[in-house]
Amino acid sequence: MFGHLQIYDRRERALVGTADAALRLVAPGLRLGRGRPVNPPQRILLLRLERIGDLLMTLDAIDDVRRAVPSARLDLVVGSWNAELAGRIRGVDHVETLDAAWLARGSAGVPLHRLLRHARGWRTRRYDLAINFEPDIRGNLLLAAARARMTAGFASGGGGALLDVALPYDPRAHTTANARRLVAALLDVPPSGGSARLEITVEERRAAARRLAGRRAPLIGLHVSGGRAVKQWDPQRFAALASRLVRTRGATIVLTGSAEDRPMVNDLLRGLGPDGVDLAGTLDLPNLAATLESLDLFITGDTGPMHVAAAVGTPVVAIFGPSDPARYAPTDTFHRVVRIDLPCSPCNRIRLPPERCRGHIPDCLTGIDVEMVYRAAETTLDRMTRAGTLGSARG
Repeated sequence: MFGHLQIYDRRERALVGTADAALRLVAPGLRLGRGRPVNPPQRILLLRLERIGDLLMTLDAIDDVRRAVPSARLDLVVGSWNAELAGRIRGVDHVETLDAAWLARGSAGVPLHRLLRHARGWRTRRYDLAINFEPDIRGNLLLAAARARMTAGFASGGGGALLDVALPYDPRAHTTANARRLVAALLDVPPSGGSARLEITVEERRAAARRLAGRRAPLIGLHVSGGRAVKQWDPQRFAALASRLVRTRGATIVLTGSAEDRPMVNDLLRGLGPDGVDLAGTLDLPNLAATLESLDLFITGDTGPMHVAAAVGTPVVAIFGPSDPARYAPTDTFHRVVRIDLPCSPCNRIRLPPERCRGHIPDCLTGIDVEMVYRAAETTLDRMTRAGTLGSARG
């Protein structure tokens, strides 16, 4: 039942499916009185409420919208945690924050009924087009409440009946490709190879240069935290990798992370001495982006900073376990993914891991040894050396 929904938790799928069936009955009435579609649209609402990586994997799609309608006003709604990054996206005229309860950490999020009340306030802006990039019934409800002349999103998370254009989400395709396909179904987008970048200010670049002044190349960033337990590569292996890169490549290791990552960062720092730079808990997202732009290489799990590094053009070696790199890894060819093939991997069960993978590092990550990650880093550094680009990010 409800086979059109791509929701792996049975209870959640049943709940959304039941709501979806009810919405099909009332959707025609909700569409009345919105006015005729405007072509080309001049006031556009873009909804991307999720985490850092979700927003950054939508950069190319946002760029597609801007190139398709250069004169339109683009309003982007994001979670407050992404506000600073959203302000660095080219072509966006206005950034608004909205913290959904199902996405916010702790108890700071806004429940759905209050979000819907807020979305009804968007009606005064008279949007010609509203796009929800996340396949989620709640986001589609917000679009319906905004009453834009044309609404678009994905049907596979529920709420497709509320939309004028509701595409199936392709689980085999990259998140970026799905977002761009949605835009292409709505607008005449000029050809582009993608790879939109975050904008970094001159002062942010200068501050990054001061942080890393006098440090020996290559500058290699390590983000030891996986963000979630099920995506955590063994911190001791990160430490062994860092020591080997210092020993064999003469690298400076730049450690990033949040204040909550401090215990893992401190353990790694003890083995590095003067070859380590500790930036954990010291950078906001724009300054993290500027610092990552200054690195030669960034090594991380499937994390938000992985996407930040990719969005500023820094080569990434990404360690993937349960999540599918075909959907979430950086897409440029100079990035490298390290993973192993298992019958159960990738399962993509990040928010609700299988019982056998809880409380310890899962098999799909324990099977990745230091040698595998080191070889990926070495290959990338050697290629940059041959191309004469090692150290070029620092001018």
